[in-house]
Amino acid sequence: MSLIPSIFGGRRSSVFDPFSFDLWDPFTGSRSVSGPSISSETAAFVNTRIDWKETPEAHIFKADLPGIRKEEVKVEVEEGRVLQISGERNREQEEKSDKWHRVERSSGRFLRRFGLPENAKVEEVKASMENGVLTITVPKKEGKKPAIKSVEISG
Repeated sequence: MSLIPSIFGGRRSSVFDPFSFDLWDPFTGSRSVSGPSISSETAAFVNTRIDWKETPEAHIFKADLPGIRKEEVKVEVEEGRVLQISGERNREQEEKSDKWHRVERSSGRFLRRFGLPENAKVEEVKASMENGVLTITVPKKEGKKPAIKSVEISG
């Protein structure tokens, strides 16, 4: 187990990941996302948890988005092989007769960006959402297999 996640808020950090566009700001102790500015109202929701794994066939991203419908999420691939996942969770309507005891669920906009490696087939990206989990599959280009050359042994 690494000590690095505990330094950066107890989660796996992308500070050392060359493909992530998340930036850690040591002066505020929080993360920021390159791109549009994010208000403090959405700061908690911007850290949407996303796993990225690579298989021999594809790069697979999984994001936990409980309570969000697929119509509220946008998945885009920008020029330069940048995968962008964004969306918004609306705040629950307050009734005058309601008395809130605790509000812990975050609301607002979220935005995550990932730089995809050169072997990503950005024109074949697929996304699906089931039970609050967004799964994005980015197929990989087949790498060229090295040619094997037999060498004759003399002697």
